Amino acid sequence: MKKKRDIAIIGVGQTAFGELFQYSYDDLVREAATLAMKDAGVGAEEIQAAWLSTAFPEIGVYKGRSGMDLSEPLGIFGIPITRVSNFCASGADAIRNAANALAAGECDVAMALGVEKLRDRSPQDSIVKMMVELTHPFYQKGFTAAGTFAVYANRIMHEYGVTREDLANISVKNHFHGTMNEKAHYRACCTLDQVLSSPMVSFPLTVMDSCPTTDGAACVIMIRAEDVDKSKHKPIYIDGIGLSVSTGWDLPFFDSRQKFLSFQANRDAAAMAYKQAGITKPMDEIDLVEIHDCFSIVELITYEDLGFCKVGEAKDLIRGKVTTLGGELPVNVSGGLLSCGHPVGATGVRMVVEVATHLRDKAGARQVKGAKRGLTHNIGGPGAIASVIILNNEH
Repeated sequence: MKKKRDIAIIGVGQTAFGELFQYSYDDLVREAATLAMKDAGVGAEEIQAAWLSTAFPEIGVYKGRSGMDLSEPLGIFGIPITRVSNFCASGADAIRNAANALAAGECDVAMALGVEKLRDRSPQDSIVKMMVELTHPFYQKGFTAAGTFAVYANRIMHEYGVTREDLANISVKNHFHGTMNEKAHYRACCTLDQVLSSPMVSFPLTVMDSCPTTDGAACVIMIRAEDVDKSKHKPIYIDGIGLSVSTGWDLPFFDSRQKFLSFQANRDAAAMAYKQAGITKPMDEIDLVEIHDCFSIVELITYEDLGFCKVGEAKDLIRGKVTTLGGELPVNVSGGLLSCGHPVGATGVRMVVEVATHLRDKAGARQVKGAKRGLTHNIGGPGAIASVIILNNEH
């Protein structure tokens, strides 16, 4: 795939994330889209194509099954609107599809919007229940996302000397960052002891090693770089996009080659994006990163998968505070999924909104100073699908 640097993001918008019982699904769509269009200086009538990212329309509000759930709240009709669903990587995939359409000349102004409303439900109407009801015996045993990632955590602790404290300090870091993000679900610091003593979900992962599913929406408006003179703000350019799908999320557990130390999809997606962006030394060429920290162990694994350290040395980045705001490579200064929460279809878009805000020097107290190039990492499946997007404020 050729570089996507001829695509520019000219508008971003995001709702608050949290338990938004007072807002409907349509309210969230309207707010995120309106903010992004206002930011871009375009009207709804100027949008020529749109992509709606939702992963779990079957849960709670039963919205998001088709592009109609974007067109109706916004009153946008007569244009192609596509629903994108790629598990937790849906948001990044929506942006990838919009970028491809622009690059192909199929439209001049595109919207990618991710939204999910996951708090308006009971335990009888949940992701866990949906998984248990799938026909594969693996799921009928009640195997959960936490259980999946706990297998990786235990293996990595054994192989590389990672401790529970290392994992917990990722949560401490991200919750600290979240205190500076007015749109995060959780905006309170936590201590190492609080993380370690919180209820165990699947050893060694506790409640505070785990992100909450939540409500929220995020949106970006995109055009071709040749049209940036029409944009209201300084555009943010897409340097590269990689998306990889490896084995299905149950298959790694039946594959004798699986070592449970890495996600191959991460490495493949990063290789694609780095090649497009011309990146050969990620640690030196990237200024900030948003990683899909659905569980603390995923952030740790991803440090290595994205090439920020050698195999087995990810723990040193945490111990040395390299990935804390003010460190050499700030990671999840938004608070990450652990603090922002995870409205599944919106998360990948939210990450791009966050990095773009830093590249515009508009992130306030959590601003990464002098940031010129950022990376977003969005996974799903869990770990079977990965997207990496490289953003740049220079063209």
